[in-house]
Amino acid sequence: MMAHKFSTSYLEDSVALFHFYKKMAERAMEQVTDEQLFATLDEEMNSIAIIVKHMTGNMRSRWTDFLTSDGEKPDRNRDAEFVDPPATRGELLRRWNQGWDSIFHALDPLTDSDLERKVTIRGEPHSVMQAINRQIAHYAYHCGQIVFLAKHFKASEWKSLSVPRNKSGEFNRRVLAGEASQR
Repeated sequence: MMAHKFSTSYLEDSVALFHFYKKMAERAMEQVTDEQLFATLDEEMNSIAIIVKHMTGNMRSRWTDFLTSDGEKPDRNRDAEFVDPPATRGELLRRWNQGWDSIFHALDPLTDSDLERKVTIRGEPHSVMQAINRQIAHYAYHCGQIVFLAKHFKASEWKSLSVPRNKSGEFNRRVLAGEASQR
């Protein structure tokens, strides 16, 4: 669960959201077997590994030279992101961490004055804030897919990433007692 911290800083909140979605997907991936990382539900579905490969390709493209070059790099082959995932969990997680590192490396030096700067993605102008919002939404979508697939594969063995089913009353009592943030 995301620890809530009051903030009026858009950048601080955005970085916290990126960390939240990264951790959520990692907690889901930790629950599945290596085989399940690469499994698909049908021929039209992506595996967790393919979703990770796509996300990291997007991250490399969007966040490398974020302020100075188009977010769609000429050497990106988006279609190739949906085939031939890394062969092992270790390689998959190495790429995963490299992708997220590119985000944090790009965002860490930014200040509020950078939010109105113009960047381009696929030739379209975006403010830095719009570009960040676009990527938060994109990664949240795919992290949700990862969680969905992991939960499907684990079924009754799934360990909830938030408030467990049929436990909201207990959770609410803990929140009111000031205990929930100490989990």
